[in-house]
Amino acid sequence: MAADAPGPVPSSGEADDDRSAAASASPPAEAVDLTDAQKSLRAQMLATEHWSLLASRSTTQSEVLTRIAIFLTLVSAGLVTLGVLGNATGFRGWFGLAAIGVLVLLSLLGLVTQVRVFNTATEDLAYVLAMNRLRGAYLDLDPGIGPYFLMGTTDDGPGIDRTYYPFAVRDRTQVFGSSMMVMLVVNTALGGLLVGALVYAITESPGWSVACGAVVAVVAFVLWMLWGYRGYAEVMRVHVPLRRSSERAGRRGAGLAEGD
Repeated sequence: MAADAPGPVPSSGEADDDRSAAASASPPAEAVDLTDAQKSLRAQMLATEHWSLLASRSTTQSEVLTRIAIFLTLVSAGLVTLGVLGNATGFRGWFGLAAIGVLVLLSLLGLVTQVRVFNTATEDLAYVLAMNRLRGAYLDLDPGIGPYFLMGTTDDGPGIDRTYYPFAVRDRTQVFGSSMMVMLVVNTALGGLLVGALVYAITESPGWSVACGAVVAVVAFVLWMLWGYRGYAEVMRVHVPLRRSSERAGRRGAGLAEGD
């Protein structure tokens, strides 16, 4: 059944934005022609799919966070082990070989964990797109519930931004404060340490080892960031939205902020 009350009465500017958004994402004719029983059945099926997506997203996030925790624990254990070995051997003899072996192992584990983190980010983007599409379907069944959706109802770029950043204009702080960034910093640092250790084992020059390690760490960081962005861009390139935000509605939050 459609809701009798359309929700809070918007201001004139908000009403114009809502009408603009509705014009760009109007309900399909088949949704308008459905009977109440058909709408109820469709809502149940959409809700089932919604819960399935929520469960899958939660499981994926839990799995990758567990892997990150395991990896960071191994990194801590490996560095502590190197410290103990260094004290026992005076950082001479076979300590260099042991250090390189530990760093190689940690770097390989970091590589596979980092790949999983980026894959999870792409999967999470797909889940957000799918759930935004479902909210759009709810809106088709009952346009009056639109004001009660805090997250996005369109499966396009502005809809994703609204879901990820419902209270502010999208910025870079969410990226720099993410688990992905923690993994990037740790992995690139490990890669730099490994390269520095190898260079020192060959040249016995602290200057060259530090310089080479720093360069490798910075280059690896940039390449990982480019690869992560490429995955995001590829999803948005192949995805075909069913509902699109109007340009005016997509800029609604920014316009209101400037007006304040």
